[in-house]
Amino acid sequence: MPDSVTAFAPLATERFLLRPLRAEDAAELHRLVNDWEVAKTLARVPFPYPRDLADEWIGSTAERVAAGEAYHLAIARREDDVLVGCVGLTLDVAARSAELGYWVGRRHWGQGIAPEAAGRLSRWALANLNIDRLTASALTDNARSAAVLTRIGFRETGAGAQDFLSRGGAMPVRLFEAGRADFAPPPAAPAAAPEAAADSKPILLVAAVGLIDADNRVLLARRPEGKPLAGLWEFPGGKVHPGETPERALIRELKEELGIDVTEACLAPFAFASHGYEAFHLLMPLYLCRRWQGQVTAMEGQTLAWVRPMRLADYAMPPADRPLVALLRDFL
Repeated sequence: MPDSVTAFAPLATERFLLRPLRAEDAAELHRLVNDWEVAKTLARVPFPYPRDLADEWIGSTAERVAAGEAYHLAIARREDDVLVGCVGLTLDVAARSAELGYWVGRRHWGQGIAPEAAGRLSRWALANLNIDRLTASALTDNARSAAVLTRIGFRETGAGAQDFLSRGGAMPVRLFEAGRADFAPPPAAPAAAPEAAADSKPILLVAAVGLIDADNRVLLARRPEGKPLAGLWEFPGGKVHPGETPERALIRELKEELGIDVTEACLAPFAFASHGYEAFHLLMPLYLCRRWQGQVTAMEGQTLAWVRPMRLADYAMPPADRPLVALLRDFL
């Protein structure tokens, strides 16, 4: 499966940039975090906070980003690049999860910075990292942090205890969790036919294709941030417009999304998926294609991967796509 991102491009919010920390951030970082009102809420921050620890920690963040182990970032104002806090993720590869953490300097409280930064990083992570869920915790007496987490989409899942360096021991915490469904916009449902029963779901027709290259690899595309099921891998394709056949829809979609030209003669019907989502029922014919004109290119900035048939199951996919994987793997 593809590795985590190794070169981090800053993420923009309306007011801030979430960027890698730099050596010149150390002085301001120390001033902001060496504050009991901030440090007492952070499990891994000692108090008092030594000045040289800021330099050491900033140096370690670059190594961990490069290794795809953690993403600890500066929250910097877009207008002047001034550091106002930090937000980060620590990955648990085996559990396909990441722990979210954040803090904002006391002088910057009350400006909605934490939800803006933490929400942005959470959405990016679920769309771009090999994880399925996010976890977080907040001290039981830290109502402000709990409110931030629920505001951006986290669900409270229970209670526990966690060691806090600043407090010298274990403290009670509230536990939170979030997944793709908690952050993504709901899928748009097609309009129901006038004669449909009141309790029936409208049918959404989507055509998909398994592009197979000369090495017998299959192309998968990752759903980008901002779309339902962001971060999951799927077969290229898209909705069939009114008046279109599935074949014509694929020809259009492959040109728009991948920059390649395909003819109907090169699209071979293979299988179909039928899956009920909450708002609609998806019907998705899958075609196979080994011949096309042009170079496969991510025209819409999506991540692409050419995958060996035996490794298709290693990629997290939407529920409708999963049953097709075994059929395609056995066929190839």
